[in-house]
Amino acid sequence: MGILASVQPKEGPKPPFDPKIFLAKVGAGRNIMDYRKGQVVFSQGDPADAIFYIQNGKLKITVVSTQGKEAVIAILEAGDFVGESCLAGQVKRMATAIALTDCAALRLEKSEMIRVLRDEPVFSELFLHYLLSRNIRIQEDLVDQLFNSSEKRLARVLLLLANFGKEGKPEPVIAKISQETLAEIIGTTRARVNFFMNRFRKLGFIDYNGGLYVHSSLLNVVLHD
Repeated sequence: MGILASVQPKEGPKPPFDPKIFLAKVGAGRNIMDYRKGQVVFSQGDPADAIFYIQNGKLKITVVSTQGKEAVIAILEAGDFVGESCLAGQVKRMATAIALTDCAALRLEKSEMIRVLRDEPVFSELFLHYLLSRNIRIQEDLVDQLFNSSEKRLARVLLLLANFGKEGKPEPVIAKISQETLAEIIGTTRARVNFFMNRFRKLGFIDYNGGLYVHSSLLNVVLHD
C-alpha cells in the first residue's frame, strides 16, 4: 500500500496555447473592462503601463497639440490593440482613447504582455502580423491625407468603417458617428462633410435607415481620378 500510495499520477500534456481564448478571458495581469460611449479609456499624458485589446465596439484615438487643437488620428475596432507603444519604452500616453460606441476591451498589464510575447510564439506571430498591418494602414492614411481630396478621404473612411477591403464579411451599416468626428478624421470642416454626405446619399452611395448604410458603389469615388 505504501508503494502504491507514493505513485503520483502523471500530468497530461499541456494544451496548446490559443490566442483567441487568451484574449477573451480574464487571468493573471489581464482584466476585461467595459466602457460606455464617450468614456475615456486613457488620456494623453497618463502612465503607459498597459495594452488594450478591443473585444467589441469602436474607439477613437485623439491627440491635442500644445495650442489646444484636437485631431482624430485613428478609429479602432474589435480585433485591434491600442496602447502598444509602451512596449517600445513609451512612459506616458501620447494620445487619448475614447469609446466611440459602447465597447469592451481586455486590459493587459505591460509585464504580462511581455511575458506572453516571450513565451508563446503563436501569440507573438499574431501580434507581429497586427503591427505590420497597422503600419501599412498608417502609410496608406498618410498618402491619402497628402494626395487625395477631402471627398475621397471621406469616402475611404466610410468604406473602412464598414469593413470593405478587410478580411471577413463587410458590415455596411455603421454605428452612429457624428459629422464632427468625420471632419476631424479627414481634416476638413463639418460643413464640407455634410455637403459630401448629402451628395453621396443623392447618388445612392449611402443610405440612412436606423444607421448609416454604406454601399460598395462608394468605391467609385475613391477610384475615380
